[in-house]
Amino acid sequence: MHKKTKILAIQFKYLGDAVFITPALKAMKKELPECEIHLLVPLEVVPLFSNLEWITKIWGMPRNRGKKNLSQSIPLIKKLREEHFDKSVDFGGNDRGAILSLLAGAKSRIALTEHGPSLLQRLAYTKTEKVSEMSSSWVDRHQELLKLAWNIENTHNKKLQISSNPALKNEAKAILKDHSIICHIGTSQEKKEWPIEKWHSFYKLAKDNGYKIAFSSGPNEREQNLIRSLKILDSNIHSLPKNLDLSLFLAILNESKFVISGDTGPLHFAAGLGKKVIGLFAVDDGVRHYAPIYSKSEIIIGSACTCIGDLVHFPVCKSKVPCMNSISAKQVFELLQERYPLKINDL
Repeated sequence: MHKKTKILAIQFKYLGDAVFITPALKAMKKELPECEIHLLVPLEVVPLFSNLEWITKIWGMPRNRGKKNLSQSIPLIKKLREEHFDKSVDFGGNDRGAILSLLAGAKSRIALTEHGPSLLQRLAYTKTEKVSEMSSSWVDRHQELLKLAWNIENTHNKKLQISSNPALKNEAKAILKDHSIICHIGTSQEKKEWPIEKWHSFYKLAKDNGYKIAFSSGPNEREQNLIRSLKILDSNIHSLPKNLDLSLFLAILNESKFVISGDTGPLHFAAGLGKKVIGLFAVDDGVRHYAPIYSKSEIIIGSACTCIGDLVHFPVCKSKVPCMNSISAKQVFELLQERYPLKINDL
């Protein structure tokens, strides 16, 4: 009997970035339809891929350091080695991915590297490609890696794909109630956030025209303060619970009709679920890496900002006129009306 090719894909980067590997994985499955695709990701990322039928197995590894992590990681690595993978691809290209690639022991091990490969990376991989020689878009970059290393045809399909747990559908509907639009107002960095006053102005415009909106934000204190600030302006605003686990949050997104967010994970999750989206972008890094996967009708880009060069690394915008401030509530509302015109049964 012909042995199926077994491939291990590794992604140890930020939560929102994990979705960007799905077009590359789909291209791999198209080129090698009989292959088994295994996925090694941080434990908290597992729900993003759990309901994709074309992924053979998902391996979740704790991300935090410590004895407990080691006690869980060592048996997992042993089981990975027992799979005898033919190929592995590390889409993250960091030290953790390098070590896991080496320990998993596939015959062919490829990865992206920021510069030239380090000593660890030369040991860990059989082939590396420089990020600087790739597209600035992470989705394109992942497919280019597979093309260069294994000659897997680049489909140029940028569509993200994830799936929610159908068993959580009723619970998700009960939390969302009758709100068809979710606005996610928090991001990983303060400089990427649209001001609360703008969200409130947009909310009033949308509400006055019959749209039903729920707000969400991340669980940390800074992002939850955004929700509190918004509710000070209007106590009737509906918000999602604070400590939603990822599986339930995905199910709630899946029950919505439209998602509006800054350049952060929920925008990419919603796009992966096939929802209509509007992304609010302005920070240069976000535009280069994320915006290319969205059409012009799916994003609004603010004016150029002085936070470039070394200033890009600050979590708070250093400009006197922050670029996110240049996006108006009217702009967002008019694009919403264009993309999601209300029908009688929506009111």
